[in-house]
Order: sequence, then C-alpha cells, then structure tokens
Amino acid sequence: MDGADGVVTPTANISRQDATDSAEAPLRRLDVQELLRGQRELILMLQETEYRLRVTSNGKLILTK
Repeated sequence: MDGADGVVTPTANISRQDATDSAEAPLRRLDVQELLRGQRELILMLQETEYRLRVTSNGKLILTK
C-alpha cells in the first residue's frame, strides 16, 4: 500500500513457500520510473533491512545494502 509520504508498505512478508509459488506464476513487471517518481534513488525494505536502489548517470541501476 502506498502512503501519502511515498512509502510503499508491503501487505505481507515473503516466505519461502511464496517464492516457490511465484515461480509458477508470471513475473510482475514494474517500471522503475514509476517507483522513483522523478527521484534518482529510493529505499527498499526487506525484513527490516534497508536497500538503496539508485539510477546512475548512465541510466543503470545499482542496488546496495
């Protein structure tokens, strides 16, 4: 769910079983520009760990912990 502050909150945690089940379903495609909303970087959360997704000046993506 997307809050007014721009933070995307997951509706559920990903479990090992969810990962197995999703391998059978088609993968979702997300446009990174829609996620970034005009910014050059954003923070992704996975199990209380922050990851930074950044677009370089060459238009490539870098994901760092």
